[in-house]
Amino acid sequence: MIDLSFLKRLIETVESSDIDSLEYSRWGTKIRISKSPPVTLGGNSMGPTQFAVPPAPYPAAGASAPAAESAPSPAGAAPADAPAADTSGLVEVTSPMVGTFYRAPAPDADPFVDVGDRVRVGQTLCILEAMKLMNELEAEVSGTIKEIAVENAEPVEYGQVLFRVLPE
Repeated sequence: MIDLSFLKRLIETVESSDIDSLEYSRWGTKIRISKSPPVTLGGNSMGPTQFAVPPAPYPAAGASAPAAESAPSPAGAAPADAPAADTSGLVEVTSPMVGTFYRAPAPDADPFVDVGDRVRVGQTLCILEAMKLMNELEAEVSGTIKEIAVENAEPVEYGQVLFRVLPE
């Protein structure tokens, strides 16, 4: 397991230097930190550093190794690079971290939200697992879920669209 203060020092080192990216590998853990322009998500400005940690094997039953970004999406889902149906007016809820996306609090539990559900600010939308820590992602806008862009137990990247919400 990586010491959080060590990780913060790595990030600060990259931010304060002229290097564009840094890769660190030790005991089977690999961390890649790279600079990028600030990303604006729903009015909130995210910091300029992205984290990319290669995903580990996933505990989901029947899940295979993570597919490459260029691989086709599961049947019935549009590929990430394909133009989605009219998304104008929709708020995109994006991942604030690299991790694994879970729609429900437990494998046998009902999902937090489904397409068509109305959500309110502060309502839990999903769980993002990062380094064995379960992080609840809460809605920042009230509205109706129009799309869930990720499959359960799928690895997600920082800034990846998870949900599209039609605000009230």
